[in-house]
Amino acid sequence: MKIAQIPPLYEAVPPRLYGGTERVVAQLCEALVDLGHDVTLFASADARTRATLVPVRDQAIRLDEAPLKSDLAAHMTMLAEVRERAGQFDLIHFHTDMLHFMMFEDMADRTITTTHGRLDLKDLPPVYRRWSKFPLVSISDSQRLALPFANWTATVYHGMRADAATWFSARPQGYLAFLGRMSPEKGPDKAIRIARRLGIPLKMAAKVDFADAPYFHSVVEPMLQDPLIEFVGEIGDAEKPAFLGGARALLFPVCWPEPFGLVMIEAMACGTPVVAFGAGAAPEVVDEGVTGFIVDDEDAAVAAVRALVRLDRREVRRRFDRRFSAMVMGRAYLDVYADRLAKATYAADVAEDFELDNASGALTSLAQIA
Repeated sequence: MKIAQIPPLYEAVPPRLYGGTERVVAQLCEALVDLGHDVTLFASADARTRATLVPVRDQAIRLDEAPLKSDLAAHMTMLAEVRERAGQFDLIHFHTDMLHFMMFEDMADRTITTTHGRLDLKDLPPVYRRWSKFPLVSISDSQRLALPFANWTATVYHGMRADAATWFSARPQGYLAFLGRMSPEKGPDKAIRIARRLGIPLKMAAKVDFADAPYFHSVVEPMLQDPLIEFVGEIGDAEKPAFLGGARALLFPVCWPEPFGLVMIEAMACGTPVVAFGAGAAPEVVDEGVTGFIVDDEDAAVAAVRALVRLDRREVRRRFDRRFSAMVMGRAYLDVYADRLAKATYAADVAEDFELDNASGALTSLAQIA
């Protein structure tokens, strides 16, 4: 197939540091290329990919030091470029929320849109009702709950390439890990309290967004004075195997409808089990008692960490390979693409037959009149 991949432009593909959607798109492109398909990636020029790259911006938006920039203008430029080249592809796979709906309404049947973010926002239902022709892919079943009426075609879990020789670690160093954003919904303060109660060191690798800075400075930063807690800042893919592989467990104390939680499968790739609060997709991603534990509160999280000795890190890695490898994700998307193209072809054939029948009927009527 000739497939176009359209990620957002906020991070490079893959991201240099923090970033989920663009990292998944990078993994998907590599898997589809490995599976023999012709993949074109529309992204910023700092992307690293074996797909054909169409650069639409000189660099990704977040780490661009330009003081004045417009993310909307950048995405409009990208979508216009995709529109001009649309005839080159069998299918266009969007990862840009609903931003493309108005520009591609007339070819919705040749698109797939993966929804990567939270969907329980007030203004979303009218959009997904208005542009209901766009086939949607969720990244977890729980993500659909906010928009049960939407045009869902499949759920495809995220996947990633993680060579076992590089990622897997059978002997952790003994600390707990937190990896993500320093934001209230990610629960870094909960992770610190859990580690304190256990008396186990906690290493925290996280970015601090501008919007989360007040929370970080008022709530989290004072807690970092505890010698058990080490804040290492924002890290990229190169540092993740050592950071996650050295951990006794990943703490994932989220308190929002997490659409997926990529860091959980990054930990599993290292053989590191996950102790997660049961919000959003966590119960779908974590195999209870095998790759980790789902808990309701901090008390249960403390008990879960104490129960980690029952888990086999090699089995954690085997479950990752079975459920969350890049190839598993790539093949799942190929099934979605094939189904979408079959339906589009059928619809086109029906429309052609209808037009031929109408033309034939018109000619018959003209002959009778004559």
